[in-house]
Amino acid sequence: MNRYLSSLVVTTLLLALAGPVMAGSYAVDNSHSSITFSIKHMVISKTKGAFGDYTASFTYEPGQIKSWSTEATIQAASINTQDDKRDAHLRSADFFDAEKYPTITFVSTGVKATGDDTALLAGDLTMHGVTKPITLELTIHGVITDPWGNTRGGFSATGKIDRKEWGLTWNKSLDSGGLVVGNEVEITLEIEGILGK
Repeated sequence: MNRYLSSLVVTTLLLALAGPVMAGSYAVDNSHSSITFSIKHMVISKTKGAFGDYTASFTYEPGQIKSWSTEATIQAASINTQDDKRDAHLRSADFFDAEKYPTITFVSTGVKATGDDTALLAGDLTMHGVTKPITLELTIHGVITDPWGNTRGGFSATGKIDRKEWGLTWNKSLDSGGLVVGNEVEITLEIEGILGK
């Protein structure tokens, strides 16, 4: 067997072995992940916030985009904008009404590749008792083995939604024009997951 053929055989075997290890269901590692958002405040600035209590998972196999999927459940009451009074208002019936609608969920419905490591992630977002489709721009960061032998996968996702479409309509007008709270919400996800064994 010549050197080229030997190298080809070794590479093929490594790929065959690597594929199954990377494929499967990943549980999101909350300590290395974040679900954040930003929204205009009084036209001139943006307020940022995050949800701290959530569970999520994703199915991922490199090169097999049709098999990719993800779902998440977020506790609405875990919203945190670094202001207790504002957070209480956001949990109230004026906004999320977290007592009546305690969870926000996302279930993917499809993924479409847009580049070698980018894709569009489509799914259904349920919030405030309303379910509507959204699309997120996905960046795949890849898969690694950590020092403890765990397989980890990571990605980022961004998107925008109009909160009014989910019945989050509270607002006040400014004398100078514009609104106290913007309607467009920018979403940013930084996700790291651990492959189940």
